[in-house]
Amino acid sequence: MSTPKPPVAVRAADVAPRTKPSAYPAPFAARMDGRVKRQLGDLFGLTNFGVNLTRLAPGASSALRHAHELQDEFVYVLEGRPTLHTDAGPTPLEPGMCAGFPKGTRDGHRLLNETASDVVYLEIGDRTPGDRAIYPDDDLEARQVDGRWAFFHKDGTPYG
Repeated sequence: MSTPKPPVAVRAADVAPRTKPSAYPAPFAARMDGRVKRQLGDLFGLTNFGVNLTRLAPGASSALRHAHELQDEFVYVLEGRPTLHTDAGPTPLEPGMCAGFPKGTRDGHRLLNETASDVVYLEIGDRTPGDRAIYPDDDLEARQVDGRWAFFHKDGTPYG
């Protein structure tokens, strides 16, 4: 059986949403309610970096506030007015604005939709193997093991 050939081009909003809303373990996964990701990079077979079209309903969060050791991340706001939360505090964003998060800074970041309208943005990140993510506000650490995220308490005890 051969693998299907990736499309040449698609309308991003027509790509089916990711089936698993969050990789986070309980109780953190429920905090991602209202977030819908469309994995555009995977659709095209991209392996060096990922691209997601993400929609946040009012009150939704992009992620827990986190920072990667080995992966760079970038977001570009298409619609709505999310608030970027970093160690510097809240920063209001609007369509056309972007933000980048270099690897290794330990400066946790996330987007939060504190408005009554949806927020839509592109998120782009590389896929460096062996990455680790820290979560300064939560008892959580993520480690990439065999290409998948594994979650641990800050004391090293695995979740679930």
